[in-house]
Amino acid sequence: VQLQASGGGLVQPGGSLSLSCEGSGISLGSYSIGWFRQAPGKEREGVSCVSSSSGSTYYYDSVRGRFAISRDNDKNKVYLQMNSLNPEDTAVYYCAAIPGPLYRRGSTRDFDIWGQGTLVTVSS
Repeated sequence: VQLQASGGGLVQPGGSLSLSCEGSGISLGSYSIGWFRQAPGKEREGVSCVSSSSGSTYYYDSVRGRFAISRDNDKNKVYLQMNSLNPEDTAVYYCAAIPGPLYRRGSTRDFDIWGQGTLVTVSS
């Protein structure tokens, strides 16, 4: 069972970036997926989550209105579209999974399958 996050890179302030989370040995459609991030010297924090089955989405305040989470169960992927990026969004971004639905914004303690991170750097 493995999650693979990809799509990170260097982007200028105000720019956009799209991250992908792909499952290997796991059918993401049966899982709720969360995106989290960790900036240097800071704790890992929540970004956004999408529930299995219903597809309900949840966002943390720092990204609401700028980021959008979506899933394509046929491709076994979950995406995070990030717009209007600013330097405070610089972090390693992780995707994580938990079986079953999610009925609220998830925290790091809720998820037990983690992928490796992908680095997003917002800088001019």
